[in-house]
Amino acid sequence: MLGCDFTSAPSRRKPIVLASGHLIQGRVVLAALERFDSLDGWTDRLTLDGSWVGGFDLPFGLPRELVQTLGWPDDWLACMNHYASLSREEIRAAFSAFCQARPIGGKFAHRATDGPAGSSPSMKWVNPPVAYMLHAGVPRLIRVRATLPGLLEGDPDRVALEAYPGLVARSVLRHASYKSDDKARQTPDRLIARRTLINALEGGQVPLLASVRLRVKLTHAQRDVLADDASGDSLDALLCLIQAAWALCQHRAGHAQWGLPPFDPLEGWIVGA
Repeated sequence: MLGCDFTSAPSRRKPIVLASGHLIQGRVVLAALERFDSLDGWTDRLTLDGSWVGGFDLPFGLPRELVQTLGWPDDWLACMNHYASLSREEIRAAFSAFCQARPIGGKFAHRATDGPAGSSPSMKWVNPPVAYMLHAGVPRLIRVRATLPGLLEGDPDRVALEAYPGLVARSVLRHASYKSDDKARQTPDRLIARRTLINALEGGQVPLLASVRLRVKLTHAQRDVLADDASGDSLDALLCLIQAAWALCQHRAGHAQWGLPPFDPLEGWIVGA
């Protein structure tokens, strides 16, 4: 299993973090945390393992309302191929024009999954720039021939699911913040929140894990790394990993869509929402 905290512009300062692990006797065992400062390095890593189920913290689709308004293809793969052909400047211009034509308070279009997941609209290009994350990440998942359940049939041994760590974190911490990229905001309270979340993961007290009777297994060193990473990137990768573990449990129990409900095949869905 894999869990990925993704960034559209990875660097040494802000890398992509990939958590890998295994599901063993009711435990999600964290094997490693890897960091990639380039998209190519991350893509190459996904091709190394013959099979995996992964939770990826990036949107897999755009709101249908946005796509139809812009006149883009409403078939998912055709839409993604068109989207990949655009530059970031062209994306920003198209989305900005869409927003300018809409009333205050309703500038962005939303996917159906955004409400239950509490996620940002996938068309946002700032704070966070998830539109660029989609632009950078989804074409590479297509390139490694991953299957995106409900969206794309690829290699059945490489299953990519849209994850959102905030969905899991809020189920434990409510609205308490546990991370920040701003060093001035990396406070003792956020450290306490990360430790609280880690304890809940190990104790099986996270609702998503409790629903399938799982808990996380960490070493002392791994626990320290997760708590000490004030950006939260390492912990977010682990949260994506447990979303993949939940989906794998659903699949093993016979759920044809990895625990995903019926959803719009253009927009996609966040696992566990």
